Amino acid sequence: MSELITAELVLLDADLGNSTGEVIEKLASLVAEQGRATDAGALAADGKAREAKTATGVPGGIAIPHCRSAAVTVPTLAMARLNPKVDFGAKDGEADLVFFIAAPDGADQAHLKLLSKLARALVKKSFTASLRAAQSEAQIVELVRDVVSDAPAAAPAPAAAAPAPAAEETAGAPKKKSIVAVTACPTGIAHTYMAADSLAQTAQEMGVDFAVETQGSSGSTPLDAAVIEAADAVIFAVDVDVRDRGRFAGKPVIQVPVKRGIDEPEKLINDAIAASEDPQARRVPAGTTATAEEKNGSESFGAGLKRALLTGVSYMIPFVAGGGLLIALGFLLGGYAITDVADQYLTENTLFNLPDAGLLAYLGAVAFKIGGLSMGFLVPALGGYIAYAYADRPGIAPGFTAGAVAGFMGAGFIGGIVGGLIAGLACRWINSWNVPRWMRGLMPVVIVPLLGSIIASGLMFLFLGGPIAKLTEALNNWLSGMSGTAAAVLGLVLGLMMAVDLGGPVNKVAYSFAVAGLGTASLADNPAPMMIMAAVMAAGMVPPLAMALATTISAKLFTEAERENGKAAWLLGAAFISEGAIPFAAADPLRVIPASMVGAGVTGSLIMSFNVVSQAPHGGIFVFFAMNNTWPLFLLATLIGTVVSAAVVIVLKKYVRKAPVGAAEPAKVAA
Repeated sequence: MSELITAELVLLDADLGNSTGEVIEKLASLVAEQGRATDAGALAADGKAREAKTATGVPGGIAIPHCRSAAVTVPTLAMARLNPKVDFGAKDGEADLVFFIAAPDGADQAHLKLLSKLARALVKKSFTASLRAAQSEAQIVELVRDVVSDAPAAAPAPAAAAPAPAAEETAGAPKKKSIVAVTACPTGIAHTYMAADSLAQTAQEMGVDFAVETQGSSGSTPLDAAVIEAADAVIFAVDVDVRDRGRFAGKPVIQVPVKRGIDEPEKLINDAIAASEDPQARRVPAGTTATAEEKNGSESFGAGLKRALLTGVSYMIPFVAGGGLLIALGFLLGGYAITDVADQYLTENTLFNLPDAGLLAYLGAVAFKIGGLSMGFLVPALGGYIAYAYADRPGIAPGFTAGAVAGFMGAGFIGGIVGGLIAGLACRWINSWNVPRWMRGLMPVVIVPLLGSIIASGLMFLFLGGPIAKLTEALNNWLSGMSGTAAAVLGLVLGLMMAVDLGGPVNKVAYSFAVAGLGTASLADNPAPMMIMAAVMAAGMVPPLAMALATTISAKLFTEAERENGKAAWLLGAAFISEGAIPFAAADPLRVIPASMVGAGVTGSLIMSFNVVSQAPHGGIFVFFAMNNTWPLFLLATLIGTVVSAAVVIVLKKYVRKAPVGAAEPAKVAA
């Protein structure tokens, strides 16, 4: 492995200018002069672009400007001990120790692990003191090589198992708080690991049980499910999306930029502790859920398939939500005739040359057209993010393309699912090829997307698109012809599914089915998918609303914490956030869940019987205008289900005794 740093890459007590840009430019030139970069200007530009996203100064007079760059040929550390100091944005002042980390676009895992070790070492005061005391470039190199040696880096905090209780806890003292965290920065090289270590060290000093997951470029070991389950709160110190955020669903959360994990670790931990004791604290919403197999690195095909489908639906929903609401707004402003005249208004008229119908009609055409274009991304986004779940970013373009082909051929959301799965699996297979080192940088941006698109879209055009289009047409005809008892039974089943696990996998299957169908819906020709969407949304509102009503009517049957949660559940239920009922179900599942299912099933059945429609996939009563003139019946069905569930849960709590903990298992007598 090439040396990351040499004496020629070290500058001691150097004057490199008065700004971060000047320092980065001179260090980039130093890297290029040593033959480790092909273009100093391009490397400096990439370094400054990264600096513009988040300042890289950290407490203790240290700065770690870093970037990935196509100009870099060898992973490199360039170090300068500055005189005078330069402000890199740290809260405690200017920096005199600057490490410029230059990584190639295709840097291998071994080099990235060494770079992350250096970043972790920089939070140790003894290491930085040694750097300041060094008398020569050779001493600096030796110090750095010692901390990035091939010896395994110590983990910042245990993440493999749930923390064992301290002795004082077993003696009846208050239980120590348990906090988990995820850290991640855009490049995944420096801040990710420094924030993790800073939080871990502070938590240890504060006597808080702590475990952290670093989602960085050198790899990521997911937190054990038991550790997450035992945690009182979670800290997301991130500048990018948290992978598999759904694992933390329901936990009180503090989310901040990754740099605050370095600058303010004590404040973040105190904020997390406060959030764990606040029933109104922000919580991680339910989303895509990582399975136990995925967490343990041995995900089965079925588990992977479920995760991919849920990921696709999760990313597709914003297109549907925005599009559906805008289409509904278009009808509200321009009337139902807007479908026939929107294109004409937008091509022949402007805001300063309004059509004869007036300003509202023109604005209605604008909203309707934007909504229609957004809905047009439904199937491509579904396919793209299913592929993303399997192959990460290289799978997005092939998945989007396969989804677009499915839409072109009339294969609908079923075609989007099939195309996305093929694209994701193909890209994951291509990505596993053992290619020459010079080709690695081309794989994620050229080779994988190109070959993945050819395979997935080619199969859709040549073999699969036509048969799937026929199946989609048959499904639409069946749904459109559904009425009477058949529709009521479908609504009942969907309602039961929405309430059985309150945001869990079964709930998500019902919701995904409803959302995917909106892409083929039409008020005039095919309203059935909109009826299904209305049934799912109304049924999902019932559990939290029912718990809120029950705590109001019979407050004595609930604990003080549940009564507080009941107040919040009014708004959560009204906005179609089923998870508002989770605190009640977690405390008393055998009485709360059956009661919720009864009311939600009644509501789903009534919605289908009343022919209520919803063009919006989310929002509850706040998107009443997306239900056209059926919204009073939507409210009526939701109210009936809420009253039924509230009555059932009150009866069960009054007359069905809750078994005491451990009652089902008799005490064991030692032999």
